[in-house]
Amino acid sequence: MGIRVAVAGASGYAGGELVRLVAGHPEFDLVSATAHSQAGHRLDAVHPQLTGLDLVLTGTDPMALADVDLVFLALPHGESAALAAQLPPDARIVDLGADHRLADPYDWANYYGGTHAGQWTYGLPELPGQREHIAAATRVANTGCYAAAVTLALAPLIAAGAAQAEDVVAVAASGASGAGRTAKPHLLASEVMGDLSPYRVGAHQHVPEIKQATGATSLSFTPVLAPMPRGILATVTAVPARGVDPQAVLAEAYADAPFVHVLPEGRWPHTAATLGSNSCHLQATVDVDSRRMIVVSALDNLGKGAAGQAVQNANIMCGLPETAGLSVWGTTP
Repeated sequence: MGIRVAVAGASGYAGGELVRLVAGHPEFDLVSATAHSQAGHRLDAVHPQLTGLDLVLTGTDPMALADVDLVFLALPHGESAALAAQLPPDARIVDLGADHRLADPYDWANYYGGTHAGQWTYGLPELPGQREHIAAATRVANTGCYAAAVTLALAPLIAAGAAQAEDVVAVAASGASGAGRTAKPHLLASEVMGDLSPYRVGAHQHVPEIKQATGATSLSFTPVLAPMPRGILATVTAVPARGVDPQAVLAEAYADAPFVHVLPEGRWPHTAATLGSNSCHLQATVDVDSRRMIVVSALDNLGKGAAGQAVQNANIMCGLPETAGLSVWGTTP
């Protein structure tokens, strides 16, 4: 018997992708998938792409999640902490929500509101030394999707002194699945198709997480809703150290990272190349006019930005190969 796994919040986009990855994992046994309003429905009725997977969604309560080795929480922000507190202390948990990402209670109150639930081990293995922390943890806070894209582009450059921490600008476009599956008028196909629109400008909730993970001290971040189902393309700019080659710094930092690919010179990331994978594609240059460093990052917001990242963290927690059950390659077209 393999590692017994439950997915809470399996009816959402990230939850459905988690179920797909867990069901195909060589060492995981999916024994429970829970939901709120969709409880009692067959899983393949909610996620037709999972036809043939014989599971019925149950209610999200501690009893449905207690008798397993590993729990994924794919719940709305602010709902994970109370549920996690009722689970057995020896159960490994990966939380895809924001509840346990931030160290500073002020940042939580300012960007999310409510009571700060405390910080768990941060689930981005590519940060220096973080794999060892994740391997020793029973509670891991998965990264946010935008945070993963921007942090992977920026963190090694600030750590190496190649980019200044006090002047960082990021603009990132995301597919509509990043907003979740709840029906909202502004996410209707007729509203999204043929349109690009910024949102939460100047106050996005991933800002403190990105600063915490990268060491940036000042960050201007603008998210953009793009007319596509999934994917993130982030453009990050910063002031470089004189004479620095950002591509070389990134290539050295990620030389042993199986899911982060610094592209050959002249090739730039695009979202379709990462769809269905757990990979992040990076490219960097220095602007000939402004002399600012530019790093472009692409990933699948439901893969490396959510479910794939969660499985990668769980693999490390369980002492498995980091790549188990995950694809390095995308599915385009």
